[in-house]
Amino acid sequence: MRHDTDSHLQQTPEQLIARLKQAQDQLMQSEKMASIGQLAAGVAHEINNPIGYVRSNLTTLGDYCRSLLLINQAYEQALGDAVSEPTLLQLTQQHDLPFIREDLPSLLEESHEGIERVGKIIRSLRDFSRTDSGELEPVDVHKTINQALTVARNEIKYRAEVITDFAELPLIEAVESQLGQVFLNLLVNAAHAIEEHGEIHITTVLKGRQISVRIRDNGCGIPAANIKRLFDPFFTTKPVGKGTGLGLSLSYNIIRTHHGEMLVESEPGKGTEFTVLLPLQQPAGESAEEIPQ
Repeated sequence: MRHDTDSHLQQTPEQLIARLKQAQDQLMQSEKMASIGQLAAGVAHEINNPIGYVRSNLTTLGDYCRSLLLINQAYEQALGDAVSEPTLLQLTQQHDLPFIREDLPSLLEESHEGIERVGKIIRSLRDFSRTDSGELEPVDVHKTINQALTVARNEIKYRAEVITDFAELPLIEAVESQLGQVFLNLLVNAAHAIEEHGEIHITTVLKGRQISVRIRDNGCGIPAANIKRLFDPFFTTKPVGKGTGLGLSLSYNIIRTHHGEMLVESEPGKGTEFTVLLPLQQPAGESAEEIPQ
């Protein structure tokens, strides 16, 4: 054990920084996996709903097809025997052919919508949970926010109406998966701050060479005594087992590594607003992995 301790003390600053970076990456990935775990039940519920009505629609569609086949068979028989025409008319009335023709397009459209919804949920979850490469890339902030909304939908939909006011924004230089983590944390926290049913407002603005993303809720608010500790690691006001105390701390550090700012204003009983400020481009020669001092 003494030998291991001595070897750690003898490491160069570069080696210690690399070990710290590795620990930071592991912590961030652990928090991401914890967030996904907390949302997994809700996501499964969201997937099961559209699959349920698609399955029901397909069952009905099968019944319609069988009726159409019976009518078609009767038509074939009627071609050679005019006496059977009354029977054909009876079949058409019995199976309500006009209603089938009217309802069939709606069934198919609804089924298509359900499949698209499943695909959107899965794509958003996949994009959010993908391994963080740490590489800067052009990022559509609105797309990233919408992906976070899709993943967090089950946490939000029973608590709040989401109201968006998106300005026209250019792509920014960032690590998309990290920004997704930030927006997800802020949205889930906003939803949890609302006790019954309220509103979450998301506003984006272009300010010169940076963008502003404001996420405001009309929930319970944050006491002034807790504002100063809000971004401290492991600080949480949630009950035991409901939060790690890492979400806001990691979000704050992610924004710092992107050379941005995270601000918060809150009034107990009236709500909270988080403002995320991000530059359009990262400083030349630097990456989002480098934490500014």
